[in-house]
Amino acid sequence: MAQAEVLPEVTKFTEQPKMIIGGKTADAVTAKTFEVIDPSTGKAFTEVPLGDLADVDAAVAAAREAFEDRRWAGLRPGKKTEVLFKIADLIKRNIPELAQLESLDSGKPVKLASGEIWAAAEAFRYYAGWPTKFHGETNATDDNMFSYSLREPLGVCGGIIPWNFPMIMASWKVAPALAFGNTVVLKPAEQTPLTAIRLAQLCLEAGVPDGVVNVVTGLGPQAGQALAQHDNVDKIAFTGSTEVGRKILHATEGNLKRVTLELGGKSPNIVFADANIRRASKGSMMGVFLNSGQVCTAGSRILVESSIHDEFVESLVESTESMKVGPALEEDTGMGPVVSKEQLERVTGYIDIGRSEGAEVATGGGVPGDLNGGYFVNPTIFTGVRNEMRIAQEEIFGPVAAVIKVDDVDEAIAVANDTIYGLAAAVWTESLSKAHRVARGIRAGTVWVNTAGLYDPGISFGGYKQSGYGRELGLQSMETYTQTKSVWINLK
Repeated sequence: MAQAEVLPEVTKFTEQPKMIIGGKTADAVTAKTFEVIDPSTGKAFTEVPLGDLADVDAAVAAAREAFEDRRWAGLRPGKKTEVLFKIADLIKRNIPELAQLESLDSGKPVKLASGEIWAAAEAFRYYAGWPTKFHGETNATDDNMFSYSLREPLGVCGGIIPWNFPMIMASWKVAPALAFGNTVVLKPAEQTPLTAIRLAQLCLEAGVPDGVVNVVTGLGPQAGQALAQHDNVDKIAFTGSTEVGRKILHATEGNLKRVTLELGGKSPNIVFADANIRRASKGSMMGVFLNSGQVCTAGSRILVESSIHDEFVESLVESTESMKVGPALEEDTGMGPVVSKEQLERVTGYIDIGRSEGAEVATGGGVPGDLNGGYFVNPTIFTGVRNEMRIAQEEIFGPVAAVIKVDDVDEAIAVANDTIYGLAAAVWTESLSKAHRVARGIRAGTVWVNTAGLYDPGISFGGYKQSGYGRELGLQSMETYTQTKSVWINLK
């Protein structure tokens, strides 16, 4: 199928995308730029400012001024709700443009990108309800005192987001921050900076005051590090690898800013003998190969009860081989490229490691021969995997599945928990009691039963163990974007 034509508005936007600081477009102070690469071709298609400490300083100063003069926090709650709803509407109205930007930027199929943009809009719609819903309390004291509490915004919130779902991750940072009266400095991944810039433009169009939402593009060690350690930032929300999360945490020590971390994963996907095998194989296939496996919750460890192992693997391979690997803008593409040459080398390196460890390739195991130029990897399934192998323990962040045999429920739970991570898990079974038992036994922040990869802005998300701490979305996000003040009044 021919590649879809790039929309005129996409072409216009990519001519000269710039940072947004204080409500205005901005070049880097140094005037330097860096290229943005289309993973489907391996070629640059635009460039953005190479921001660093000076640009972060400017953005934080703009956000601080906007917070202190209460141009956003001081608005009546209903007005904030109105603006957040308008952002959601503008995102949905611009889905074709934003989806193409996301596809060009990240390499994800345009249909998947369209769903991502829709989900980002839904996050803003959910948080549009919060400005009128959060409040303090009155407290019991003696008759001579009156005490009450106020729930107030934290201040300037820094959001550092990854390249796998740029628009969703931006919405998960910006929407709650705005709902609870904060201002934002957003630092998108250098591989995928475009939709973050476009989101900031839509925020301004919706009526968010200047300086409330700022975007600095640049490299992690410079712009990201500067934002994380900035003494005038009150909170950092980071999504990314566990390795970088440790660096972010260390960088925030200076002023003891609030931190939430959503980090890596090596999620178990458990298939029991009583499962609907066809349903489980298709769900498992999507659970590990969606977005080319570049999903923090990807069910990349597939634990299969021994009695159905061969039958399940056959069905999983069949489902996987029916998926077309191709350029992101082709409408029939099921799986696009990985995001970068660096990621391609990482994933193919792990495929070599799997072979060297003695695992067997059931399908895939290389790169497509007819898609030269882009960063494509064939979806790969390893069998004969032991849980101590590197391909079963380390986050590959690519389209590689490791199938592991287990004999019963107890072994499945033990193997599922034998990892440093605890972000998510999936369970496939027709037994309600088994589903509850396994869901309770697994140490992970999310457990799906007979499905995988579902999210909702009203349901909290986050990890156990080295998959991070703090929660995004849902009621819990109120705690991570506000602080409580107690007030005592002497009535005598």
